Amino acid sequence: LLIFDEVQTGMGRTGTLFAYEQLGVTPDIMTLAKALGNGLPVGAMLTRSDIAASFTVGTHASTFGGNPVAAAAGVAVMKTMLADGFFDAVQERSAYFIHRLEKVAEEFPQLCSGVRGSGMLLALVLTEKGIEHGAEVVQQLFERGCLINFAGMRVLRFIPPLTVSRKDIDLLIEQLKEVLTAIA
Repeated sequence: LLIFDEVQTGMGRTGTLFAYEQLGVTPDIMTLAKALGNGLPVGAMLTRSDIAASFTVGTHASTFGGNPVAAAAGVAVMKTMLADGFFDAVQERSAYFIHRLEKVAEEFPQLCSGVRGSGMLLALVLTEKGIEHGAEVVQQLFERGCLINFAGMRVLRFIPPLTVSRKDIDLLIEQLKEVLTAIA
């Protein structure tokens, strides 16, 4: 069986409802959590009916599954995401964010070597010199009200809300450029 863990990449994070939709393969089982509850703890496993039939009472459980409040949150999140135009807007803002990050990489080639990711799961790849300052960049941005992280000790990772505005993207980019200017 092919199992995809879409706890972090699912629920629109990569620009489509599920990341697997961009890969040309469909998993037999998929796990979801985090964004499914939009802040409320919830977990889910999705599978085909023939596989689901093999589960009997007690063979599967979820720490945050099955409660009515979390289930209602999941339904509300799905209705919002499946509304006309939702993912078109996410992809438009993602393209804008990627473009802005690419300009940062061009402006600071001594610290940044490129951009990767999709949707609203993006990374600014750092050079060796940039890596030396990665934690410092994260801390300085935090002090300025911007929350990012230093993933794998190689990239600055950006995971904004799917509804992030261009104005907020611009604010982050300006703060990032000020921090990188001080380091460069």
